[in-house]
Amino acid sequence: MSVIVLALETSCDETSAAVIADGSKILSNIISSQVDVHCKFGGVVPEVASRKHLELLNLVVDEALAEAGMGFKDLDAVAVTYGPGLVGALLVGVSAAKAYAYGLDVPLIGVNHLEGHIYANFLEHPGLSFPFLCLVVSGGHTDLVLADKHGSYRVIGKTRDDAAGEAFDKVARTMGLGYPGGPLIDRLALSGDPSAIKLPKAYLEKGSLDFSFSGLKSAVINHLHRAAQRGKEVDKADLAAGFQKAVVDVLIDKTLEAARETGVSTILLAGGVAANARLRADLAKRAGDESLRVMIPPLVLCTDNAAMIACTAYYKYLRGAFAPLTLNAVPDLKLGEDRYEGNFRGTLSRCKV
Repeated sequence: MSVIVLALETSCDETSAAVIADGSKILSNIISSQVDVHCKFGGVVPEVASRKHLELLNLVVDEALAEAGMGFKDLDAVAVTYGPGLVGALLVGVSAAKAYAYGLDVPLIGVNHLEGHIYANFLEHPGLSFPFLCLVVSGGHTDLVLADKHGSYRVIGKTRDDAAGEAFDKVARTMGLGYPGGPLIDRLALSGDPSAIKLPKAYLEKGSLDFSFSGLKSAVINHLHRAAQRGKEVDKADLAAGFQKAVVDVLIDKTLEAARETGVSTILLAGGVAANARLRADLAKRAGDESLRVMIPPLVLCTDNAAMIACTAYYKYLRGAFAPLTLNAVPDLKLGEDRYEGNFRGTLSRCKV
């Protein structure tokens, strides 16, 4: 008998609901983006994001169920992102999920947003096996994660300042490109020469698997300021290409170094920046040169979506890792730090465990 999970994702500026069967079959994955709303502000405004989630969530859930051909009575569990993210945005999803789970008398499953990004790869590759190394790159996170089984993770490298996606957004804004910065720089870089403008690459102390992008961001800003003071025109395509290459090269270098150190032969890419064309292509090529297997989700599963949350929840469902109805939003939740797992085991009547 199939396990049907309804999942909600409201951690930032996408309102998403998805219905997934058995952790791999996507019956629906509805995403309502707020990019146009926040574009004029140059970034996400938390209060605005929360209010838009309130407006959209019930509509998105209804659409997800309709597209899946399901009703509420068909659900075996309700899952929700409860951290990390914007606290107000998270609370909208958590409150709705708790109400659905209580009303339907089905298990509630809280999911770490970063874990969800990792599990987007399981949707594309259901037979994925452990151990593996995952590079999680998004607007708020840049982490190298070693996973040896479901629910067991070790962060072996992380950013010490800006996340990669954050650096893309800040540089794009400085260059006058707009928001969100990642896709805009990726597109502009296609017509630029990545070797025309030399920019620094931060590798930190020897043996470190951590990242740092604040110096690179400052170098781009200083390059633009110096050009303006001299009355010179900057080739923005070259600058975008050089900046992107500096970010991507460090991401890949550190990932391959981590693979060599751990002996892991499978590398996963996850998070919004995983949609970057150069990162996807260069990682696949360079890892392939070292006989490493690379798995990358399709573009729609790289950015925030509820399908990845439902997939993660399925594996939690199998081990009975249900959340109490006192579940709360945890904006600074760390990967592998589930606040309730191991402390609560559901016994609701419809559980098929």
